[in-house]
Amino acid sequence: MKLVTIETIPGKEFEVLGMVKGTIVQSKNFGRDFMAGLKTLVGGEIVSYTEMLNEARQIATKRMVDEAEKLGADAIVGLRYGSSAVMQGAAEVVAYGTAVKMK
Repeated sequence: MKLVTIETIPGKEFEVLGMVKGTIVQSKNFGRDFMAGLKTLVGGEIVSYTEMLNEARQIATKRMVDEAEKLGADAIVGLRYGSSAVMQGAAEVVAYGTAVKMK
């Protein structure tokens, strides 16, 4: 499955199949929260949160690709990611784009 953030694939024609998305709500755990709290005292990257969000993006991307494959897509164009805090201690990550079939 080809994934691109641009709206077209240069030199390719395709049929638009529709929007596809993948989403996950990932919660923090006590160990991450405790270590993150300590890290905020000294500053710098909170690696455990970075890893958690990277994992969440991977899961959301896979779910989006699975949805596109069910439609018979060859690629997803216009790929975007979004995230938001759903509640204290939990974040939603969404991957979305347009599923297309190459001609």
